[in-house]
Amino acid sequence: VAHDSHNIIIIGEDESDMTIAANKLIEMGGGFCVVKDGKVTASLALPIAGLLSLETAEVLTEGIIELKKACKEVDVHLNEPFIQMAFLALPVIPSLKITDKGLVDVTKFEFIDLKD
Repeated sequence: VAHDSHNIIIIGEDESDMTIAANKLIEMGGGFCVVKDGKVTASLALPIAGLLSLETAEVLTEGIIELKKACKEVDVHLNEPFIQMAFLALPVIPSLKITDKGLVDVTKFEFIDLKD
């Protein structure tokens, strides 16, 4: 889930955990997951275009609750971490956005050099 282009968004500190997350998302056909110390600690599949599920609202709600708990276990204390991640990739609203071309300052219409 990543507006507008719906690419995979992965945020982390450990490349191995990030790779596990990417592979889990591919395996599920999209959705959300949290990885800690080499293990997927929570996940929620959204197999319809990587955005939707045929599960009940109750199943989805429980999955989101588990994901938020898992986020806190990796020191992410945002109220809506997955919604905030999704909007990081929406390059039509300010300020800094992640795209498949790199980090963009949407206000200035410039790419940010991450190698400095």
